[in-house]
Amino acid sequence: MEDFDFLVGRWRVRHECLVRSAWQEFHGTCSMRKVLGGQANLDENSWTTASGSYRALTLRLFDSASRAWSIYWLDTRWPTTFGPPVIGGFAGTHGRFFGDDELNGSPIRVRVDWFVDASDRCRWQQAFSFDEGATWETNWRMHFVREASPTK
Repeated sequence: MEDFDFLVGRWRVRHECLVRSAWQEFHGTCSMRKVLGGQANLDENSWTTASGSYRALTLRLFDSASRAWSIYWLDTRWPTTFGPPVIGGFAGTHGRFFGDDELNGSPIRVRVDWFVDASDRCRWQQAFSFDEGATWETNWRMHFVREASPTK
C-alpha cells in the first residue's frame, strides 16, 4: 500500500504532450494525499495550455488480495466520466500499469510507467498501442519536482 507514498505532497509539473506528431510543453501543479487509511490516494492536477486551463483528479485504489493498483483519471474536458483504469504495480522504483480503452472508436491498449528518480523528482509517461501491445507510442510525459516545504 505504500507504493505511491513518494507522491504525497505538492509538486510542480512539466508536461510534454504529443499533439499531431509534435511535442508541446506546458506547466502545471499536482497535490496528492492518501485516503481510506492508505488503501487509496487522490491527486489534484491543474495545467494551462494555449487552448485553456484544465483540472483533473487521479484516483488510485489498492487491492490487497491481488497486490495491484487500479488508477482512474477524471478531468474537466470530460467532467462526468472516469476512464477505464490502468492496473499494475511497482518493482522497486518503476511502476508499470496497463489497461484497455478506445480512441476515436478504435480499441487501444494503454501503458503508464512511473519512475521514482529521487525523493524530490519523479516521472510519469503514457503510451498507446494500436496493435495489442506489439508496438507502443509515448504520447504524454509528466516531470514532477517537489515544491519546497514552507519553513517554520
